[in-house]
Amino acid sequence: MEIFDLKPILLKIRQYEIRIRKAVNARMRGSFASVFKGSGLEFDDLRMYQYGDDVRRIDWNSSAKSEETYIKVFKEEKEQTVFFLLDVSGSLQLSNKLTLAKELCSVLAFSAVREGSEAGLIAYSDQKETYIKPDRGLKKAYEIVLNLYKHTYLPKPTDLNGFIRFSLNLIKRRSIVFLISDFIDEGYHDALNSLAKKHDLIVMHLTDKQELDLPALGLVPVQDIETGTIRWINTASNSEQNALREVFEQREKALKELCKQYQTDYFQLDTQEDFVSKLIKLFKVRNQRTGTVN
Repeated sequence: MEIFDLKPILLKIRQYEIRIRKAVNARMRGSFASVFKGSGLEFDDLRMYQYGDDVRRIDWNSSAKSEETYIKVFKEEKEQTVFFLLDVSGSLQLSNKLTLAKELCSVLAFSAVREGSEAGLIAYSDQKETYIKPDRGLKKAYEIVLNLYKHTYLPKPTDLNGFIRFSLNLIKRRSIVFLISDFIDEGYHDALNSLAKKHDLIVMHLTDKQELDLPALGLVPVQDIETGTIRWINTASNSEQNALREVFEQREKALKELCKQYQTDYFQLDTQEDFVSKLIKLFKVRNQRTGTVN
């Protein structure tokens, strides 16, 4: 029986976490807490809008009845739940995107529980693969990491619409939700909008530039890992390579605009990048929105 050694993985995750904490403390005088701080979930009162307030908190009904603009004031709940929604379909397994996704989930899971939040995981392809009920404590973070690295995910098709709607039905309480995927799919926009309205959503778009840098080998067959279908591509054709690159760029642009429309956080992460700097950027953006950065 093969013994799974988690120690090297945990050491790597811990090194990431230490680097992030040092950078955050040095540059922003903050901590991990900001990224896991909700926008305030329990309604408390109304007050007049002030410059810099989050427009998502505007109470349009109350504002319409007067000449002033009012925003909702909330009390932050003591127990914050963080959910990681991880796409584990075949397209993520074609490169290092799934490895990046696992590392992201692991770092953020440990960070969440260390800040006193509950952490949970849903992994999905075209069906539910893994569900870990959220809870507090390091034991829960270890459970998430162990499951991510021990479980073998088969290269199944992507169904983001089904994934998001499954998660909406499962996650009853408003939570901070990290949706991690390469978003190579269609027909999920309405579901994404519903997720953004119900939860504090952070979209993490994983890419791999190496997928676009095909060697000039002439006409070669390329098999879709999810469907098994074969398509012939002329890798020596600049126009064909440019067309492929344009598809990826348009997908990224459309998703970014969609997140802006739905007023949710969007972060693009490439497998060739050091994701530590991107996570620090995430903390900075959320710090600014909650007013915790000077």
